[in-house]
Amino acid sequence: MAASVVIVSDEPALCDRLEAPLTAAGWEVRRSRRTSAGERARETRQTAWVIDARGNLGGALELLRLLRALGRRFAPLSLALMDTADPAVARSLLDAGAHDVALASSDPHELACRLTARVEPSGGPGATEDSQLLLELTRTFASSLDFHEILYTVVRRIAEVTQVARVSIVLAPREDGEHVGYVVAASDDVSLINRELDLHKYPEIERALETRTALTVSDVATHPIFDAVRDDVLGADVASVTLLPIVWEQDAIGVLFVRAASSRGALSDREAHFCQIVANATAIALRNARAIESLRRHNRELGFARLEAERHLRSLERFADMFASTAEGIAVFDKHAELVFANPRAYELAGYSAGSVRRPLDFIAERDRELVRRLWRDLAEQRYARDVDVRIVRGDGTEVICNSSFAPLGDNDGSIVISFHDVTDQRRTEANLIKTSEFLRSIVETSVDGITAATLDGEVVLFNPAAERIYGVRADEVIGKRRWASLYPEGVAAKIRAWLHSSERGPEGQVEPTQLDVRSETGEPVPVLLSAALSEERGGSPLVVTIFTDLRAQRAAEARLAEAHQQLVRSEKQALIAELAGTAAHELNQPLTSIMAYADMLQRRLPRHSSEAGFARTMLSEAERMSDIVRKIGKITKYETTAYVGEQKIIDLDRAGTKTVPPGER
Repeated sequence: MAASVVIVSDEPALCDRLEAPLTAAGWEVRRSRRTSAGERARETRQTAWVIDARGNLGGALELLRLLRALGRRFAPLSLALMDTADPAVARSLLDAGAHDVALASSDPHELACRLTARVEPSGGPGATEDSQLLLELTRTFASSLDFHEILYTVVRRIAEVTQVARVSIVLAPREDGEHVGYVVAASDDVSLINRELDLHKYPEIERALETRTALTVSDVATHPIFDAVRDDVLGADVASVTLLPIVWEQDAIGVLFVRAASSRGALSDREAHFCQIVANATAIALRNARAIESLRRHNRELGFARLEAERHLRSLERFADMFASTAEGIAVFDKHAELVFANPRAYELAGYSAGSVRRPLDFIAERDRELVRRLWRDLAEQRYARDVDVRIVRGDGTEVICNSSFAPLGDNDGSIVISFHDVTDQRRTEANLIKTSEFLRSIVETSVDGITAATLDGEVVLFNPAAERIYGVRADEVIGKRRWASLYPEGVAAKIRAWLHSSERGPEGQVEPTQLDVRSETGEPVPVLLSAALSEERGGSPLVVTIFTDLRAQRAAEARLAEAHQQLVRSEKQALIAELAGTAAHELNQPLTSIMAYADMLQRRLPRHSSEAGFARTMLSEAERMSDIVRKIGKITKYETTAYVGEQKIIDLDRAGTKTVPPGER
């Protein structure tokens, strides 16, 4: 970083005389008038100042005090020029903060040499203090294992000695293409650690990381790099920022971010150079911090600490206690599929003793060996499987199912970490649940009874084939599209809900078989025998499950049975009447024949005109009439009645005895 010097003088000739030797000595020379020197000191930080104190001793003293107040330990080198060798004037200039005094008439090359000698590392102003601070920070790096404490100490001490508003350390994104950085330490907040930053909002950080060079912005209010984000991420009092890349092995792994208030001004070249040295020293600590963070993240993902390959076996043994207490089996295999390390739980799950197994195929079930070979080929291509079930044959011959996950060890030597746990009982339970589920599904699908299920808010989620037949509509037209209440006539769905929440039709939450009507697709009421229940779903809302039997066929059969019963009753009556009529005709014919014979005999023997003969004729006439009635009774073939007195009915002999003539015989 080039050293800069400001010549403060209102005399152009003096500036011209000094500029050439200073430039030749490697200085970047700037000029300033006395009236604007104070403002310039506040706005920018320079390595050195050459102050013309001639004719304005008070102004020179004020400027020297300002430089000392602004810089404290990092106050810039100052050389005061006098017009006479007055010891009192020289003392006042030195007391005000000047590092050296000289006569303005001195040889300019001598002045350039004196100024240059002052900034050499071995003799520059504050070099001893700088070395002591660097030594202090180096001791901090070596004496603590708490990386946050180390980084916080670094930013706090830098903020103290440079008197800036805030110093922070920002880590670069973990992966290429990411735009999220992490603030790992800040001088004004000891609790801040791993706060995420969207680097799109911090273009100055992105530029420092990309270029790996320091970036100083003396006026953030006008610099174009902040145009899009100035109001969002910069405080009102931030006047300048300096970003120093933290580089490790040619990679920018972070930045040291220094923010200075308007009253402080930007860092001087010397301050920036010192901060860059600290940033370079911090790179080692940051690299270690990132490695530890990566290890912790990997441990969280896999549930156990990062393992090393066989060449790091001794270091792995330090973690044996931790691995021994894990519930999962953990094994490390090298790139040749040779076992490097396994924890006790791994041997316990496999049923083998330590040292009895070297290769994974030694204990893999025969039917899964091709699967393991394929997984191993995937590992060679850096495809790492997760949650794969592999069958293991234990040492006692029993077979268990282990859910396994594969991951690289992390040191790029091809070693693989496998974690696994026994899921035999879990898989058996899952298989039984699947079988039970399929069995229940088969019952529902093949049931002759309609089965529906709906949520409490009325969404239909089940509609089996029998329900399709009863309603005359397909399941895909109902499930998720129609409301449960639309399957019933008006008010019936509400009635079923009320029954479910009461004990009117069975225990609460159930409806015992009840006859009611549902509404088919055509709007026709369909009689069914319905039962319902509230089914508790695991982790969800209850379902209203209804099972109903179509009663239309049963109702039709009952109607036919009733009609047949009535026909049977009529047939029985007709048979009874016919039998009774036959018996009556047979029994009445014999005495009636005798009566008619005796009446006829009396009629013949009695005088024709006698009253007795008239009685005989009447007897014979009525007997013949009775004979006609008996003949009609004998001809009764069906049960026919006619009104008699009031509501009383008697058999209609004329209709009951009339033979039905088929239409074809008429």
